Amino acid sequence: MNIHALRLFTKVAELNSVSKAAELLRISQPAVTMQVRNLEKEVGFTLIESKGRGITLTPNGEFLFKQSQRLFDLESDIERKIEQVKHSGVDELNISTSYLPANFLLPSWLSKYKQTFPSRKVNVKTENTQQVIKQLLHYKADIAFVIEESEHHPDIIYQYLMDLEFCFIVPYTHRLAGKTISLGEMMNEPFILREEGSSTKELLLALCKLHKTPPPKIGMQLYGLTESIRTVASGYGVMLAPTIALDNYLHQKQVARVYVEGIDIKRPVYFCMRKNELEVPPSISDLIGIIKES
Repeated sequence: MNIHALRLFTKVAELNSVSKAAELLRISQPAVTMQVRNLEKEVGFTLIESKGRGITLTPNGEFLFKQSQRLFDLESDIERKIEQVKHSGVDELNISTSYLPANFLLPSWLSKYKQTFPSRKVNVKTENTQQVIKQLLHYKADIAFVIEESEHHPDIIYQYLMDLEFCFIVPYTHRLAGKTISLGEMMNEPFILREEGSSTKELLLALCKLHKTPPPKIGMQLYGLTESIRTVASGYGVMLAPTIALDNYLHQKQVARVYVEGIDIKRPVYFCMRKNELEVPPSISDLIGIIKES
Protein backbone atom coordinates (compact mmCIF):
# COMPACT_ATOMS: atom_id res chain seq x y z
CA MET A 1 0.00 0.00 0.00
CA ASN A 2 1.18 3.51 -0.85
CA ILE A 3 1.86 4.96 2.62
CA HIS A 4 2.17 8.52 1.28
CA ALA A 5 -1.29 8.30 -0.28
CA LEU A 6 -2.66 6.75 2.91
CA ARG A 7 -1.23 9.62 4.94
CA LEU A 8 -2.88 12.18 2.64
CA PHE A 9 -6.22 10.35 2.83
CA THR A 10 -5.99 10.28 6.62
CA LYS A 11 -5.43 14.03 6.77
CA VAL A 12 -8.38 14.62 4.40
CA ALA A 13 -10.58 12.44 6.61
CA GLU A 14 -9.43 14.20 9.80
CA LEU A 15 -10.21 17.66 8.37
CA ASN A 16 -13.28 16.53 6.40
CA SER A 17 -11.94 18.56 3.46
CA VAL A 18 -9.57 18.05 0.54
CA SER A 19 -8.80 21.77 0.29
CA LYS A 20 -7.98 22.14 4.00
CA ALA A 21 -5.70 19.09 3.87
CA ALA A 22 -3.93 20.49 0.81
CA GLU A 23 -3.46 23.85 2.51
CA LEU A 24 -2.13 22.29 5.70
CA LEU A 25 0.26 20.00 3.85
CA ARG A 26 1.28 22.79 1.43
CA ILE A 27 0.56 20.84 -1.73
CA SER A 28 -1.98 21.44 -4.45
CA GLN A 29 -5.57 20.30 -4.11
CA PRO A 30 -5.49 18.33 -7.40
CA ALA A 31 -2.39 16.48 -6.14
CA VAL A 32 -4.23 15.42 -2.96
CA THR A 33 -7.28 14.35 -4.94
CA MET A 34 -5.15 12.31 -7.33
CA GLN A 35 -3.39 10.50 -4.46
CA VAL A 36 -6.71 9.65 -2.80
CA ARG A 37 -8.12 8.34 -6.12
CA ASN A 38 -4.98 6.25 -6.64
CA LEU A 39 -5.41 4.82 -3.14
CA GLU A 40 -9.03 3.96 -3.96
CA LYS A 41 -7.85 2.06 -7.04
CA GLU A 42 -5.23 0.25 -4.97
CA VAL A 43 -7.62 -0.89 -2.22
CA GLY A 44 -10.49 -1.55 -4.61
CA PHE A 45 -13.27 0.57 -3.11
CA THR A 46 -14.45 4.17 -2.82
CA LEU A 47 -13.17 6.04 0.24
CA ILE A 48 -14.69 9.52 0.04
CA GLU A 49 -17.68 11.16 -1.60
CA SER A 50 -18.44 14.84 -2.20
CA LYS A 51 -20.93 16.47 0.19
CA GLY A 52 -21.64 20.15 -0.31
CA ARG A 53 -18.36 22.00 0.01
CA GLY A 54 -16.74 19.17 1.93
CA ILE A 55 -16.50 15.41 1.77
CA THR A 56 -17.97 12.45 3.60
CA LEU A 57 -16.39 9.07 4.21
CA THR A 58 -17.98 5.92 2.85
CA PRO A 59 -18.35 2.99 5.32
CA ASN A 60 -15.18 1.49 3.81
CA GLY A 61 -13.52 4.88 4.10
CA GLU A 62 -14.44 5.04 7.81
CA PHE A 63 -12.87 1.61 8.32
CA LEU A 64 -9.63 2.53 6.58
CA PHE A 65 -9.49 5.90 8.36
CA LYS A 66 -9.68 4.26 11.80
CA GLN A 67 -6.99 1.76 10.87
CA SER A 68 -4.70 4.39 9.35
CA GLN A 69 -5.05 6.62 12.41
CA ARG A 70 -3.74 3.80 14.56
CA LEU A 71 -0.88 3.18 12.13
CA PHE A 72 0.31 6.78 12.25
CA ASP A 73 -0.27 6.98 15.99
CA LEU A 74 2.07 3.99 16.30
CA GLU A 75 4.61 5.81 14.13
CA SER A 76 4.43 8.83 16.45
CA ASP A 77 4.76 6.58 19.48
CA ILE A 78 7.92 4.99 18.06
CA GLU A 79 9.43 8.39 17.31
CA ARG A 80 8.59 9.64 20.81
CA LYS A 81 10.19 6.61 22.47
CA ILE A 82 13.32 6.92 20.33
CA GLU A 83 13.68 10.53 21.47
CA GLN A 84 13.25 9.45 25.11
CA VAL A 85 16.04 6.89 24.77
CA LYS A 86 18.33 9.34 22.94
CA HIS A 87 17.93 12.20 25.38
CA SER A 88 17.40 10.58 28.75
CA GLY A 89 17.54 6.81 28.54
CA VAL A 90 14.75 6.75 31.15
CA ASP A 91 11.86 4.34 30.73
CA GLU A 92 8.50 6.10 30.53
CA LEU A 93 5.18 4.43 31.30
CA ASN A 94 1.98 6.04 30.03
CA ILE A 95 -1.19 4.84 31.74
CA SER A 96 -4.79 5.59 30.80
CA THR A 97 -7.38 4.69 33.41
CA SER A 98 -11.02 5.19 34.28
CA TYR A 99 -11.85 7.12 37.46
CA LEU A 100 -12.36 4.26 39.89
CA PRO A 101 -8.99 2.52 39.37
CA ALA A 102 -7.29 5.93 39.23
CA ASN A 103 -8.55 6.99 42.64
CA PHE A 104 -8.75 3.76 44.64
CA LEU A 105 -6.39 1.16 43.15
CA LEU A 106 -3.53 2.78 41.25
CA PRO A 107 -2.18 5.02 44.06
CA SER A 108 -0.90 2.09 46.15
CA TRP A 109 0.35 0.14 43.12
CA LEU A 110 2.20 3.10 41.66
CA SER A 111 3.67 4.01 45.04
CA LYS A 112 5.29 0.56 45.27
CA TYR A 113 6.34 0.77 41.62
CA LYS A 114 8.13 4.10 42.08
CA GLN A 115 9.77 2.95 45.31
CA THR A 116 11.17 -0.05 43.41
CA PHE A 117 12.02 1.81 40.19
CA PRO A 118 12.58 5.45 41.18
CA SER A 119 14.19 6.47 37.88
CA ARG A 120 11.23 5.47 35.74
CA LYS A 121 8.78 8.17 34.70
CA VAL A 122 5.05 7.45 35.05
CA ASN A 123 2.28 9.48 33.39
CA VAL A 124 -1.35 8.81 34.31
CA LYS A 125 -4.33 10.17 32.39
CA THR A 126 -7.85 9.72 33.76
CA GLU A 127 -10.80 9.46 31.36
CA ASN A 128 -14.12 7.65 31.07
CA THR A 129 -13.99 4.05 29.89
CA GLN A 130 -14.62 4.75 26.21
CA GLN A 131 -11.87 7.36 26.08
CA VAL A 132 -9.45 5.07 27.97
CA ILE A 133 -9.82 2.34 25.35
CA LYS A 134 -9.46 4.90 22.57
CA GLN A 135 -6.25 6.22 24.16
CA LEU A 136 -4.84 2.69 24.30
CA LEU A 137 -5.82 1.81 20.72
CA HIS A 138 -4.24 5.00 19.38
CA TYR A 139 -0.95 4.55 21.24
CA LYS A 140 -1.55 7.49 23.56
CA ALA A 141 -1.16 5.01 26.42
CA ASP A 142 0.97 1.91 26.96
CA ILE A 143 -1.51 0.20 29.29
CA ALA A 144 -4.99 0.87 30.64
CA PHE A 145 -7.24 0.05 33.59
CA VAL A 146 -11.02 -0.11 33.23
CA ILE A 147 -14.16 -1.44 34.84
CA GLU A 148 -15.81 -4.03 32.60
CA GLU A 149 -17.40 -2.68 29.43
CA SER A 150 -20.61 -3.99 27.88
CA GLU A 151 -18.49 -5.24 24.97
CA HIS A 152 -14.79 -5.99 24.86
CA HIS A 153 -12.85 -4.45 21.99
CA PRO A 154 -11.45 -7.20 19.72
CA ASP A 155 -8.01 -5.56 19.52
CA ILE A 156 -7.52 -5.35 23.30
CA ILE A 157 -6.39 -7.99 25.81
CA TYR A 158 -8.43 -7.75 29.04
CA GLN A 159 -6.69 -9.28 32.05
CA TYR A 160 -8.96 -9.76 35.06
CA LEU A 161 -7.73 -8.24 38.34
CA MET A 162 -10.60 -8.24 40.88
CA ASP A 163 -14.30 -7.62 41.46
CA LEU A 164 -15.69 -4.39 42.91
CA GLU A 165 -19.10 -4.13 44.57
CA PHE A 166 -21.61 -1.42 43.63
CA CYS A 167 -24.64 -0.22 45.59
CA PHE A 168 -27.37 2.43 45.54
CA ILE A 169 -26.97 5.43 47.84
CA VAL A 170 -29.16 8.33 48.99
CA PRO A 171 -28.58 11.32 51.31
CA TYR A 172 -28.33 10.12 54.93
CA THR A 173 -31.66 11.68 55.94
CA HIS A 174 -33.52 10.40 52.85
CA ARG A 175 -36.78 8.49 53.47
CA LEU A 176 -35.32 5.40 51.73
CA ALA A 177 -32.09 5.30 53.76
CA GLY A 178 -31.39 1.76 54.94
CA LYS A 179 -34.60 0.35 53.41
CA THR A 180 -35.12 -2.51 50.98
CA ILE A 181 -37.18 -1.63 47.91
CA SER A 182 -37.80 -2.83 44.34
CA LEU A 183 -35.69 -1.70 41.39
CA GLY A 184 -38.76 0.01 39.93
CA GLU A 185 -39.20 2.10 43.09
CA MET A 186 -35.52 3.02 43.01
CA MET A 187 -35.82 4.25 39.42
CA ASN A 188 -38.56 6.69 40.42
CA GLU A 189 -36.05 8.76 42.37
CA PRO A 190 -34.05 11.58 40.71
CA PHE A 191 -30.71 10.05 39.72
CA ILE A 192 -27.28 11.59 39.60
CA LEU A 193 -25.97 10.11 36.35
CA ARG A 194 -22.43 10.05 35.05
CA GLU A 195 -21.41 11.33 31.61
CA GLU A 196 -21.72 9.39 28.36
CA GLY A 197 -19.04 6.74 28.16
CA SER A 198 -19.05 6.03 31.90
CA SER A 199 -19.07 2.32 32.73
CA THR A 200 -21.23 3.02 35.82
CA LYS A 201 -23.87 4.69 33.67
CA GLU A 202 -23.77 1.77 31.22
CA LEU A 203 -24.16 -0.63 34.16
CA LEU A 204 -27.24 1.17 35.48
CA LEU A 205 -28.95 1.25 32.09
CA ALA A 206 -28.09 -2.40 31.44
CA LEU A 207 -29.54 -3.30 34.85
CA CYS A 208 -32.83 -1.62 33.95
CA LYS A 209 -32.94 -3.36 30.59
CA LEU A 210 -32.19 -6.76 32.13
CA HIS A 211 -34.98 -6.41 34.72
CA LYS A 212 -37.39 -4.75 32.24
CA THR A 213 -37.58 -1.61 34.35
CA PRO A 214 -37.94 1.91 32.90
CA PRO A 215 -34.65 3.85 32.93
CA PRO A 216 -33.97 6.21 35.84
CA LYS A 217 -35.32 9.71 36.11
CA ILE A 218 -32.38 12.05 35.43
CA GLY A 219 -32.00 14.64 38.13
CA MET A 220 -28.50 15.74 37.15
CA GLN A 221 -25.59 14.57 34.99
CA LEU A 222 -22.06 15.09 36.29
CA TYR A 223 -18.62 14.36 34.91
CA GLY A 224 -16.78 12.43 37.61
CA LEU A 225 -17.38 9.98 40.45
CA THR A 226 -16.34 12.20 43.37
CA GLU A 227 -18.53 15.10 42.22
CA SER A 228 -21.50 12.76 41.93
CA ILE A 229 -21.09 11.27 45.42
CA ARG A 230 -20.63 14.71 46.97
CA THR A 231 -23.84 15.91 45.36
CA VAL A 232 -25.76 13.05 47.00
CA ALA A 233 -23.96 13.70 50.31
CA SER A 234 -25.06 17.35 50.06
CA GLY A 235 -28.68 16.27 50.06
CA TYR A 236 -29.82 15.77 46.48
CA GLY A 237 -30.55 12.71 44.37
CA VAL A 238 -29.62 9.05 44.39
CA MET A 239 -26.95 7.15 42.50
CA LEU A 240 -25.28 3.84 41.83
CA ALA A 241 -21.75 3.94 43.22
CA PRO A 242 -18.82 1.61 43.98
CA THR A 243 -18.65 0.75 47.67
CA ILE A 244 -14.85 1.21 47.67
CA ALA A 245 -15.47 4.94 47.21
CA LEU A 246 -18.08 5.26 49.99
CA ASP A 247 -16.36 4.34 53.27
CA ASN A 248 -15.82 7.90 54.54
CA TYR A 249 -19.24 9.10 53.43
CA LEU A 250 -20.98 6.18 55.14
CA HIS A 251 -18.89 6.49 58.30
CA GLN A 252 -19.57 10.23 58.55
CA LYS A 253 -23.29 9.63 57.96
CA GLN A 254 -23.43 11.74 54.83
CA VAL A 255 -24.96 9.03 52.65
CA ALA A 256 -26.82 5.80 53.29
CA ARG A 257 -27.30 2.60 51.32
CA VAL A 258 -30.57 1.51 49.81
CA TYR A 259 -30.97 -2.23 49.32
CA VAL A 260 -32.73 -3.31 46.13
CA GLU A 261 -34.51 -6.65 46.07
CA GLY A 262 -32.69 -9.33 44.08
CA ILE A 263 -29.85 -7.03 43.05
CA ASP A 264 -26.23 -7.86 43.91
CA ILE A 265 -23.88 -5.88 41.69
CA LYS A 266 -20.21 -6.72 41.22
CA ARG A 267 -18.04 -5.52 38.34
CA PRO A 268 -14.61 -6.81 37.33
CA VAL A 269 -11.60 -4.52 37.00
CA TYR A 270 -9.34 -5.21 34.02
CA PHE A 271 -5.76 -4.46 33.12
CA CYS A 272 -5.66 -3.82 29.36
CA MET A 273 -3.03 -4.04 26.65
CA ARG A 274 -3.10 -3.99 22.88
CA LYS A 275 -3.09 -7.36 21.12
CA ASN A 276 -0.22 -8.44 18.92
CA GLU A 277 2.45 -6.44 20.73
CA LEU A 278 5.80 -8.00 19.86
CA GLU A 279 7.00 -7.99 23.46
CA VAL A 280 6.02 -6.58 26.84
CA PRO A 281 8.60 -3.99 27.97
CA PRO A 282 10.04 -4.21 31.50
CA SER A 283 8.19 -1.05 32.58
CA ILE A 284 4.88 -2.87 32.04
CA SER A 285 5.84 -6.38 33.20
CA ASP A 286 7.30 -4.97 36.43
CA LEU A 287 4.06 -3.11 37.20
CA ILE A 288 2.04 -6.27 36.48
CA GLY A 289 4.24 -8.14 38.97
CA ILE A 290 3.61 -5.53 41.68
CA ILE A 291 -0.15 -5.65 41.07
CA LYS A 292 -0.21 -9.45 41.35
CA GLU A 293 1.69 -9.31 44.64
CA SER A 294 -0.70 -6.73 46.16
